Amino acid sequence: MIADIKKDAEKRMVKTISVYKEDLQSIRAGRANPTLLDKITIDYYGQQTPINQASSISAPEPRLLVIQPWDVNLIPQIEKSILKSDLGLNPSNDGKLIRLVIPQLTEERRTELTKVVKKNGENAKVALRNIRREAIDEIKKLEKAKEISEDDRKVAEDDIQKITDKHINLVDEATKIKEEELMEI
Repeated sequence: MIADIKKDAEKRMVKTISVYKEDLQSIRAGRANPTLLDKITIDYYGQQTPINQASSISAPEPRLLVIQPWDVNLIPQIEKSILKSDLGLNPSNDGKLIRLVIPQLTEERRTELTKVVKKNGENAKVALRNIRREAIDEIKKLEKAKEISEDDRKVAEDDIQKITDKHINLVDEATKIKEEELMEI
């Protein structure tokens, strides 16, 4: 029972970390990266579809993204979606594909983005702590139901705390790496 609770908590924490890392990838650091557009969707035959599922996206140069839709009629929609997004990029098209030039980040924008990264990191840590709290609550219920002893509860709580600490350190590392990447000129 305790092993299942620990395993479930760790699995949920790993998922939280992977979601956090995906979020970090969508924050641009001045380099062209096709994952920048992952969260942007377009209306594709009545369905909200991510741009990367309706076109091919490549980064032929460090500061350039090229979007080649499979259906040329999607170009205006893709442009609108990019303009509406919070990326701050201006698309230009030649009728067949869209080019996105990624401008050099200003110092002010870099500091803004590091604040966003820190905030996202704190949110990920809160999610990890919530998972820890839920796991510990389940263990306490087992103790109340006399299914485990007090000693077993304490050992399990320590184990869950160690798992939580490990994952919080992973969030801190990912945050630090992203901040360094953003402040790099």
